[in-house]
Amino acid sequence: MDGPNDGARGAAVTARELGLKGPRGWAFRGVGVEAEPGSLIAIEGASGSGRTCLLLALTGRMRPTDGEASVGGFRLPKQLAAVRRISALGPVPGVTDLDPALTVAEHLHERALLERRFGGSLRGLLRPRAERAAEARLRIDTALSAAGLDMESLPKGRRTSVRDLERLEALRLSVALALIGRPRLLAVDDVDLKLSDAERGEAWALLRSLTESGITVVAVCNEAPTGAIAVSTDRSNDDDKETADALAEAGRA
Repeated sequence: MDGPNDGARGAAVTARELGLKGPRGWAFRGVGVEAEPGSLIAIEGASGSGRTCLLLALTGRMRPTDGEASVGGFRLPKQLAAVRRISALGPVPGVTDLDPALTVAEHLHERALLERRFGGSLRGLLRPRAERAAEARLRIDTALSAAGLDMESLPKGRRTSVRDLERLEALRLSVALALIGRPRLLAVDDVDLKLSDAERGEAWALLRSLTESGITVVAVCNEAPTGAIAVSTDRSNDDDKETADALAEAGRA
């Protein structure tokens, strides 16, 4: 059983005076959030203000040192592992980078195998091979559809290398990979990075469509879109080195 919100598709997120402090100072502090399942939470702020650290903290990948939070009924920082089980990371530079040499199909196949091996039950592992393969195909097809990635439209279809993807296509692929695990909360970093105005609109439309299906989405951006629950990490004493060190540690985890 996942927890008190197990019946919900998404995960409620609350935080009060949440902060993370390291040897060189605060990555972020004083953060408050109140969001129902299926919400779009936009973490906005300047680069170096701890946006990505907050994203990782709310998904159980980094341990807050101040305040309290709850994700899907699980408390942070006490239940980090439980929060990790119900959340998934989409694109997070330095943490979930795509391999430019692999094809789209190879990425999807690898993620499906990992999910089956580490995310499924023992009973699932004992099912017949054909049944397990059919389940993996269903998960992949469902995730691709939700992410809006049409592989037939790519330059070489399923055999297209990640290095040949446009920025928005790579974003959709990263989201699809995360959705294979059927998370209740999806985290996406730098949504609006290197996108045109039209592409930025498509990216936010994608994330909104996921919230409409019930998934809670937490996304880092420069400016929160209309209708999102905006959370700011801007502060007067930004410490870029502390944030960089924290992200490097997360990437090694």
